[in-house]
Amino acid sequence: MLRPTVLFLFLACAVSLSRSAVVLENGMPILWAQTAGKVTDLPIQNGIVTPDPWNFLHRMSLYRLMIAATDPFMGSMGTGTGENPMWGLTVQLGWFLTSGRLADPTGATTCGLQTGDTMCVSTQSWWSCVSYLVSALPFLSAAQQGFLGEGVQVQMQVPEGVEDYCTTYADCTTRYPDAMAKWDAYFTGLKTSAESALPENEKKDSILGLYWAAQMASIYSASACNAKMSSYSSPEVTFVNSWLNSAEYVSAANFHSTLEKSSKFSIPLPSRVLQEGDSPPNIADLSQEENHTLSVFSWMKNMNSLLGGSLVRMWRSAMCSATTREKGREMLEQLMLNPSFATSTFLSIISGMTTSC
Repeated sequence: MLRPTVLFLFLACAVSLSRSAVVLENGMPILWAQTAGKVTDLPIQNGIVTPDPWNFLHRMSLYRLMIAATDPFMGSMGTGTGENPMWGLTVQLGWFLTSGRLADPTGATTCGLQTGDTMCVSTQSWWSCVSYLVSALPFLSAAQQGFLGEGVQVQMQVPEGVEDYCTTYADCTTRYPDAMAKWDAYFTGLKTSAESALPENEKKDSILGLYWAAQMASIYSASACNAKMSSYSSPEVTFVNSWLNSAEYVSAANFHSTLEKSSKFSIPLPSRVLQEGDSPPNIADLSQEENHTLSVFSWMKNMNSLLGGSLVRMWRSAMCSATTREKGREMLEQLMLNPSFATSTFLSIISGMTTSC
C-alpha cells in the first residue's frame, strides 16, 4: 500500500504546480489507488484489525472500505458510482493533506511536511483531530453494525504517549456518546431504508438526514480539539471558525456530497494554511476563487454572530421540507461558486423560504 517515492513526488508536484486546492487524481480522491481495497489489507494483530489513522493512506482506506460496504444500500442516491455521501469526506481529507493541514503546526516535528514523512498525520493538528472524529468514529460504528464482516473487531493505532484519542468502539462510545449513537443510527438506518416501501426520493432524503446528523455530531465533538488551535495564526483560526459555521448550512440542506459535487466545492478552498497578515479577498498567492470562498465564509460567520445566531436558525427553519432543502442546496452552490451572486440576495431568499414553511 505504501510507495514512498511516488507519494512524495505526487505531493511535491501538487504543492508546487497548483495555486488552488488539489482534491482529485485521475478523477478519484488523491492517492486512492494506494489505499486498502479490503479489510484484510489493513494490519491485523491477534485477530483484531488495527488501522493506523496517523498515516494518510490508512485514514483514506477507512473511507474506501466504508463506501464499498454501504454502496449496496445506496440505490436511492442515484445510479452513478460516486453517489455515496461519504465521498465528500474523502475529498475533504485530500484537501487537508495537500493544503498542509494534516502536518504538525507546532514545528516540533516534520510530520506531514515535505521535509519529513509526507503521509504522516499529526496528532497535534486541529484539522487532523476533527478528521479523526469523522473517520475513525464512523469506521468503528460500521464495524460494530456488521458492515465490515461478521465479528470484525477494530482497534485504532495511536502513537505512544498520546492519550487524546479513543481507539475502540467502547472507548469512543464512552467519550463521544452522541456522535457514536448517531453513526450507529446512520448505519442501521441504511439497512432499514433498503427494506422500506417509501418512494426513492424520500429514502434519499432520510439517508442524507441521518448521515448529516452523524457528521455534525462528530463535528460538535471537536471541542475536544480546541487546545490545538493555539498553534495556528489568527487568520487560520478565523477560517476554522468560519468553516465550522459553514457546516451548519450544508448539513441543514442535507447536501448530497457526491464525488463530483464535493470536488467542485473543495477546489476553491484555501490551498495552504493561512498565516499572519493574510486578509481575504486580498491574499496575493491565493486564487480569486479561494479569496472569494474565504470572504463568503467570513461573511456568513460574521453575519450570524451579528444576528445573535439567528441566521443559522433562519436557515434551519427554512430547510423544512425536501423541496426547500433542494432549493437550499442550489442556493449554496450559487453563493460559493458564483461571485456575482450577492450575499444580500442570499439573505432575502432565506427570509422568503422561512415564511413559506
